[in-house]
Amino acid sequence: MSLFDRNLSIPFYAKMTIYLVGLIALCTILHITQDIVVPLVFAVIIAIVLSPVVDFLVRKRMNRVLAIVLTILLALLLISGLITVIFYQVSQLTDSWPELIAKISAMLNQTISEGSAYLGVNPQKIHTWIAETQKELTNFNGTTLGQTLMTVGSSLVLFFLIPVYIFLFLLYQPIILEFIHQIAGDDSKLQIKEVVSQTKAVVQHYLIGLLIEAGIVAALDIGALFLLGIPYAILLGILAALLNMIPYLGGLVGVGIPMAIALATKSTAWYAVYVLIAFYVIQLIDNNYIVPKIVASKVKINALFAIIVVLAGNALWGIPGMFLSLPILAIIKLTCDNFEHLKPWGFLLGDTLPPLIDIQPIFKRKKKT
Repeated sequence: MSLFDRNLSIPFYAKMTIYLVGLIALCTILHITQDIVVPLVFAVIIAIVLSPVVDFLVRKRMNRVLAIVLTILLALLLISGLITVIFYQVSQLTDSWPELIAKISAMLNQTISEGSAYLGVNPQKIHTWIAETQKELTNFNGTTLGQTLMTVGSSLVLFFLIPVYIFLFLLYQPIILEFIHQIAGDDSKLQIKEVVSQTKAVVQHYLIGLLIEAGIVAALDIGALFLLGIPYAILLGILAALLNMIPYLGGLVGVGIPMAIALATKSTAWYAVYVLIAFYVIQLIDNNYIVPKIVASKVKINALFAIIVVLAGNALWGIPGMFLSLPILAIIKLTCDNFEHLKPWGFLLGDTLPPLIDIQPIFKRKKKT
């Protein structure tokens, strides 16, 4: 009997070592090739979202290439309008940035002085740190913004490839699906076909639901800030809605920025409290009505892995990784849920708690014996 005919049993620690080494190697490759991989991942996710629109136009007897081009142009038009509004608000914020920093610093100095008087703490070191921080933040003027935009602009040259990638993914979607069916083999071809179609449908509903949810939350945030008279309401509302897609951590940052702007621009600190109350009410509406009705997804990621994957995405790809991490994790969970040998991993990523085992009868039986 040759070595290849024997059934080798690999110890558990050896398997875990292989898995960890493979995971580290994969993460290293993804980090090194992020300039190539990140646009591709964005393109795949956007193509999944736009696929129903293309399929609808094709069913209406429109040429597939024309349907793809029209869908991408409409998406680019919407995104361009949104970016234009955001940049206009950013330019206004930049003009008044030094004044805002000065007001926030003055309020902090006053608060620290009053607090130090009660606690008997020397506030000089804190005041020195605030002065240095204020100087650095005030230097973030139009020139700094221009340099930042130049850096971002050079990076955006690569992202111009995303529409091309989207077009090609949508155009060659039948070839990609047929390739997956062929490599699956005849034995599991029907199962793979069913899994791919179910996963595609659920991912589409999940991602489209997230976009609709973000739009509604942004509209509510903007409306609340407008009613309170907070400046830069559109920018702050859109930013808060985008950050809201990052669980737990995003919501805190999303409400903290409007509160800081309210403190800097209003005569009383009560406006910051009003912003906090308004965003808390919107968060309740989002959690109890918008998400169950609009998203209504079977994809439920537990809080532990949601936070871990967002932090890992930031470490791997920066800010784009934070926004891509949850959709990628959702796709991984869907894939695990549809394959029998991967279902335990899908269960681990989910938030469905198993019934607790009642151990009290066991102890009672032991006492009787």
